[in-house]
Amino acid sequence: GDGSQTVTGVIVVTHAYRRAFAVILAVLLGIFAGCSGSNEVPTPAAEQPSDTNSQAGSTQGSASSATGEPSPGGSGENSAPSATTPAKLGNVTAVRLADFRSGWVGGKGWIARTDDAGKSWRVQHQVEGAVEQVFALNHQLAWATVARDGAADGERLLYHTKDGGKHWSLVGKVPQPGFLHFVSGQEGFVAHWRTTDGGKTWKPLPVPKQLTGDAYFHDKANGWAVTQENGVFQVMRTVDGGQSWSAVMKRETVAPLSGAVIRSAGKDDAWIQCIGGYGMNQTSYSLFHTTDGGRHWQTVIAKSTAGGGPAPGFPANYPGGPTIDGSAPGPLYVVNPDIAFMGGRCMACDLPNTIGWTKDGGKTLEKGTESFPGYGDMLLAFEDGNKGWLICSDSKEPTVMYTTVDGGKHWEKMHVFN
Repeated sequence: GDGSQTVTGVIVVTHAYRRAFAVILAVLLGIFAGCSGSNEVPTPAAEQPSDTNSQAGSTQGSASSATGEPSPGGSGENSAPSATTPAKLGNVTAVRLADFRSGWVGGKGWIARTDDAGKSWRVQHQVEGAVEQVFALNHQLAWATVARDGAADGERLLYHTKDGGKHWSLVGKVPQPGFLHFVSGQEGFVAHWRTTDGGKTWKPLPVPKQLTGDAYFHDKANGWAVTQENGVFQVMRTVDGGQSWSAVMKRETVAPLSGAVIRSAGKDDAWIQCIGGYGMNQTSYSLFHTTDGGRHWQTVIAKSTAGGGPAPGFPANYPGGPTIDGSAPGPLYVVNPDIAFMGGRCMACDLPNTIGWTKDGGKTLEKGTESFPGYGDMLLAFEDGNKGWLICSDSKEPTVMYTTVDGGKHWEKMHVFN
């Protein structure tokens, strides 16, 4: 009876004193902590921020491919361990994208990757020499050619990554500085040379005589070449790996060609850029396109200049045909048989770089309204007809990267490589 109630009362009183003592102790401890000059609460180890990606900006591993599917590895697996990042990356000399958000650039001594459309870059590998080309088959497989410093005969080394750039390895050498592209992880081409072991070894494919510029093989069977002799140039085609060649276009030209650039977006597709004469910072050139193996040709550009003469393949009094801005050709980037982007250069202009494009196979040509600074390399890379990168460099100013999401009509400055 009464005893049990008495015991309960004692227990309640005891707990009340304990709570009061705890409150007083907490207040005193707070006062002492304030007097010590530190009011910082330690962050639990699990909540500490990571500095893994702090050297050159974090990379995002969630970029999607052009098909809309997540890139291989997904969710951060593309964030490669960075090498020591130079204080200045310097001029960019090569570019290739896997999609609009993800891709690589190279310069003198380094290869870097972005996964946020160029906002930030991570140096993945350092090399001895200048990166001349980068080619990406997808988000994981990429190759880079490097002109090694001091090497005899312009030796070019070939580096390869299988994991998005987490690791780059030296796999061999490329036999010449032609356009590099791979059709699988093992088979690739550089001009008329073919590899079937990922670039370790190369074998030449037969090419016609009187070759101008480099031949181009879309695959092991289908190839293109430009030849010239006695005031006539010809576009040649092979469908049997170079064992036989046939002329699919023949044109007289006032001045001999000084070069030719060939790109292809299908076994029957070819874009042939013929470089003519030059003078007074002006170069004449023509761009032709076929989608049916050379049976029919579309003149995309026929640029005549005062310093370079008539466009190649046209008569002496030819005033010039469809063209873009600039007085000399810039880079040619072919997306598919309908879409191609072309740079124009005007070395006598304050803003020397301009962009043009066709989205109907060359039937019509459009000119961009913006011009860009930079008297060094001009580089283009596109995911599709809307999303692309433009990189302009200069010997005195930092290299700048711009991006477009509306097919070149408007450009946003995305990154300055300094």
